[in-house]
Amino acid sequence: MTLQDDLTNKIVDTGAKAVLIDISALDIVDSFIGRMLAGIASMARILDAQTVVVGMQPAVAITLVELGLTLDGIKTALNVDRGMALLRQSLKLSEDEDATTAENFEEELGFQDASLEA
Repeated sequence: MTLQDDLTNKIVDTGAKAVLIDISALDIVDSFIGRMLAGIASMARILDAQTVVVGMQPAVAITLVELGLTLDGIKTALNVDRGMALLRQSLKLSEDEDATTAENFEEELGFQDASLEA
């Protein structure tokens, strides 16, 4: 399965209203990555979920603009905390609801806090 397949299935299965994509590890992008982000946002929007991209490096933003990729329908934030705040505000979630939703999702995917491992 592809990232798009996995993500759209997860949106449908969980009833997710938002997708947060952290690209802070990307130092460079090309048109493929830009199109992939735009495609993910379009698919999420069709499934009634908002998309926020966080952690975009300045060089990445410059490259996307130079490639003519406007990423319509994608909100951006500087980091995960700001991205979550943006989604919380947009979806009118309280921090308690957000934390509960995130914990349930992480459990479902088998994530665990790395700080607990010693």
